[in-house]
Amino acid sequence: MEEEKMLTLEKFEEASETVRKVTQETKLVYSDFYSALTGNRVYLKPENMQFTGAYKLRGAYYKLSTLSPEERERGLITASAGNHAQGVAYAAKCYGAKAVIVMPTTTPLIKVNRTKNYGAEVVLYGDVYDEACARAYELAEEKGYTFIHPFDDLAVATGQGTIAMEIFKELPLVDYILVPVGGGGLATGVSTLAKLLNPKIKVVGVEPEEAGCLKASLEAGKVVTLDRVNTIADGTAVKTPGEKIFPYLCQNLDDIVTVPDEELVVAFLDMVENHKMVVENSGLLTVAALKHMDVKNKKVVAILSGGNMDVITMSSVVQQGLILRDRIFTVSVLLPDKPGELSRVADVIAKESGNVIKLEHNQFVSINRNAAVELRITLEAFGTEHKHRIIQALERNEYKPKLVRANI
Repeated sequence: MEEEKMLTLEKFEEASETVRKVTQETKLVYSDFYSALTGNRVYLKPENMQFTGAYKLRGAYYKLSTLSPEERERGLITASAGNHAQGVAYAAKCYGAKAVIVMPTTTPLIKVNRTKNYGAEVVLYGDVYDEACARAYELAEEKGYTFIHPFDDLAVATGQGTIAMEIFKELPLVDYILVPVGGGGLATGVSTLAKLLNPKIKVVGVEPEEAGCLKASLEAGKVVTLDRVNTIADGTAVKTPGEKIFPYLCQNLDDIVTVPDEELVVAFLDMVENHKMVVENSGLLTVAALKHMDVKNKKVVAILSGGNMDVITMSSVVQQGLILRDRIFTVSVLLPDKPGELSRVADVIAKESGNVIKLEHNQFVSINRNAAVELRITLEAFGTEHKHRIIQALERNEYKPKLVRANI
């Protein structure tokens, strides 16, 4: 089979020349912020800046280049949480082929609309990728479409591995490459080529804590399927890693790290504030993993796999990030229901440079309104220390503040 000839240095070089026709140059970005934070020299590989907003175009376009005209003419079908969908849709448009994409119903609207804009037919099915994939296989059988697997395909993985070629050309002495993991296609291509170029390079895969299918599989020594996945990183919400690529991952991946969703939220805020870049949650896995690395003074590249995030999700992530950073918080205080009390509370907060965002006045917290009414105050602070100063000031003035769930 032609596929068995993939993942060789010759094929990676071929793929690099091929994908150059449709990809944008994503030069490494040195991060002063993460370098200072980790004690390493950290570089970002911004694949979120690709035409389709993610690296997936590489594997999709190279895969289509290996198909026969007859295979392309039958029409193409795939399943994807969004980024592979756009990659296949764009590549199919370049080749003048029909594309049908099955996407989970939970896929962000921006990914659905962009996929349609590239001319693909979109079918929404299932809650997670695995369910959408099963439906795509059914449609491929019914209609005779050529199936393009998003990760368990050696040609696709070869195309994704072209990222490592670009990293190596810019930073030949790279020590570590961090790569996000969903089904494992990107990690397969990057780790395999990295080891061909320099066996000393360490490649670390990063998964969401609640979608660690590769970690579970590596620990079991075989491909296993998780009972469920639960993560805001929709692009890596995969229950089962690829069967075909699993041996390559076992051989070439040096380590696997998992990170909780809360760290992705904070990482989004850091990227926006320090690098002015929008990176989707799956693409943030690698920067969130930087603080989990027990190394110093190394050259580390974090692959930012994509940046396709809808504005509603973006808004929610920003809000949650501010809350986790103690820059937004809500306190409840009890005060007598009489003129002047609200002004006194506001004066205490103002003296500590707190910024009031929202007030909620509840007169029915007690049957005796003269004794106490509840005032919930949502505040903006500079961080944890400032937050504590404001709370202590309220305590000194006998308002007995209680922290409650932040309500923006």
